[in-house]
Amino acid sequence: MWSHNKFRTVRAVALKTDMATKIIYFTVNGRPEQAEFPVDCPAQDVKDLFRSAAEAGPHDILKLYNPKGNIINISPRLEPNSPNSCYKLEVVAADCNSEPLGVELAVALGFDLSSMEKRLQGLEKKILIEAGETPAVVYEMKRQVESFREKLESVEHLSWLGLFKELSEGTQKPSPFYHKRTLRKTREECEHVREKFLQMSSLEVSEEVRQYLKTPTFDNWQWEDAEIMVLLQVMYTDLDFIATFNIEPEVLHQFLYEVYKRYNNIPFHNFKHCFCVTQMMYGLIWLTDLKSKIDSIDLLTMLTSAVCHDLDHTGYNNAYQINARTELALRYNDISPLENHHCAVAFEILEKNENNIFRNLTTEQYKRIREGIIKCILATDMTRHNEILNKFKSILPVFDFSNKDHRDVLMMIMIKVSDISNEARPMDVAEPWLDCLLQEFYNQSDMEKLEGLPVTPFMDRDKVTKPSSQTGFIGFVLLPLFIELANLFPCLEQHIIDPVRKALDYYTEMEKALEREKLIRAQSDKAAAAKNKDTTPQNLQNPQKTADSLSEAGNALKPPTL
Repeated sequence: MWSHNKFRTVRAVALKTDMATKIIYFTVNGRPEQAEFPVDCPAQDVKDLFRSAAEAGPHDILKLYNPKGNIINISPRLEPNSPNSCYKLEVVAADCNSEPLGVELAVALGFDLSSMEKRLQGLEKKILIEAGETPAVVYEMKRQVESFREKLESVEHLSWLGLFKELSEGTQKPSPFYHKRTLRKTREECEHVREKFLQMSSLEVSEEVRQYLKTPTFDNWQWEDAEIMVLLQVMYTDLDFIATFNIEPEVLHQFLYEVYKRYNNIPFHNFKHCFCVTQMMYGLIWLTDLKSKIDSIDLLTMLTSAVCHDLDHTGYNNAYQINARTELALRYNDISPLENHHCAVAFEILEKNENNIFRNLTTEQYKRIREGIIKCILATDMTRHNEILNKFKSILPVFDFSNKDHRDVLMMIMIKVSDISNEARPMDVAEPWLDCLLQEFYNQSDMEKLEGLPVTPFMDRDKVTKPSSQTGFIGFVLLPLFIELANLFPCLEQHIIDPVRKALDYYTEMEKALEREKLIRAQSDKAAAAKNKDTTPQNLQNPQKTADSLSEAGNALKPPTL
């Protein structure tokens, strides 16, 4: 049914006709729609409503964009809008298993049967919604189940003292309370993500998302872990690794799942960080047209190194490992303990045939990839930063893509840039990552204080502020590294140099503002102290006189003696 403004209306069932409702205007494939649902409608009902409008299947991935092009959550908290500022609903990945059959039947019958089936499924849902025949008791039960599910998701840990929960400050908070979760992922957590990933692994990701995935502006916060695994699969497919190296889909699925399992629940060096580094590497490969300059084995080495570069990171850096004499420091003789461990875990995963995406390579190809991955991951140890950067600078004037030594250094520079590239992203993507990093840093310095170890200066919560942590890092580490890569690939200037310079300006201004605020507060405290001194009664400034006065006052207040 079309309304006067040409927006078709889809509704969620309301228990009472006078219940307050929200109206959301949006488009699907250019078709205007308008959704109406009660303000206290369960989240799943709202998602089903939009899924119905898009005629999407149960495992399809939907994304809703605001007029600015940013992804927003499909939930009862959606802000009402007007037809002039409508949202855009897209199916960014859809189940394509039945497409070949659908195409064959379409030719034979003269129409697309699979498309017709999807429309019928959508119509069935709309009839149920608009007929309003769902019993009130069922609606109430769904509401209670949804409420109970939300409570369970808000529980951060269980203890023998009872059940405790601490609600997050906002629905958009990117960093979970990792300090109250188990370090290793639970079996249930992993199985849930695995099931969702396998359901989505056959989805066809839209061309728009594929192109977006190649840009440094990609927003990781809008994607769940299972969806991220689908996007990693897209990277291996679009770089032609599947066909070139005969990587079986089920082996790639198992490899990505094992990688996901081995990233821990810590604030920064987690699976989302793994994805961000890999996505930046992927974007740089496309932006620099590296496919035409080096062979596929080097590209496969670079992408897989990014995927594996922080496996089983526990949130404590090499300095802590060495000072605390941990098992890793002892095992690797204080030489890049973490990076050596990340490599070892990567090849432990690849050692199992069912996970080994390299199992169809020749012995010589595998040897070359293993050597390359080890070099790349070990290069992410920041204590080697100047050594690697200086080596790159020395060969830049005569850089030769056919020279293996030159390519090796470039691969190390590329993973280093990708590893610390957050500030090259839009501020609303980059700044939450800084919050996560500082949380991890503060956790380490707190532990160092507790254990009586040397406290890492740039991690001390009593000395480091958000802007101070960034201004020096961007100025002395990020920019010099990024500029040298841009000297080889000038096209990167606008993509990674300009955003980093803007980030430096942003944090420099923030630091100045904090200093001004600190100075004003100090002056205000000083003035207040002086004022208090001037207004203090004279007798209070002389303790003996004050005591005598109080004694006299006390005597005067005594009742007369009979």
